[in-house]
Amino acid sequence: MSRVSLRVNGEVRSLELDTRTTLLDALREHLQLTGSKKGCDHGQCGACTVMVEGRRIYSCLTLAVMHEGDAVTTIEGLGQPGNLHPIQAAFVKHDGYQCGYCTPGQICASVAMLEEIKAGVPSHVTADLTAAPQVTAEEIRERMSGNLCRCGAYSNIVDAITEVAGRQA
Repeated sequence: MSRVSLRVNGEVRSLELDTRTTLLDALREHLQLTGSKKGCDHGQCGACTVMVEGRRIYSCLTLAVMHEGDAVTTIEGLGQPGNLHPIQAAFVKHDGYQCGYCTPGQICASVAMLEEIKAGVPSHVTADLTAAPQVTAEEIRERMSGNLCRCGAYSNIVDAITEVAGRQA
């Protein structure tokens, strides 16, 4: 067992955990933040995506003890009913979800992905590595390719992200 302290959605949380506990299990089982989903538990679906220090990660692939003192943002920390994060509101408007299982991971990945573009981080499809990446459907699809949707709401997800990116520009 090991003591770990995380800043989860702005609040310092201290836990006594088995050192083998994943960040996902710490969030879901120990902090009762069940928005992040356990889909494949192998880092292949993206349903468990959260942001650590502003960067998106698959929480099923990392141990909680590796994030001592880190700021972790889950879907519960992005917005609240009546005060949705712009990405959440756009997902609702554009029907960017169907069953909703992947939605928390999709939304967390979308928020972090837009920050990556804003910071000038290129992707595999960025045409000019010396220029700032642009928010295009091709860029969004490439950057979101690690988040799977069994229902196939991909075009709606791209529309939602594109709308929010247009407001931020």
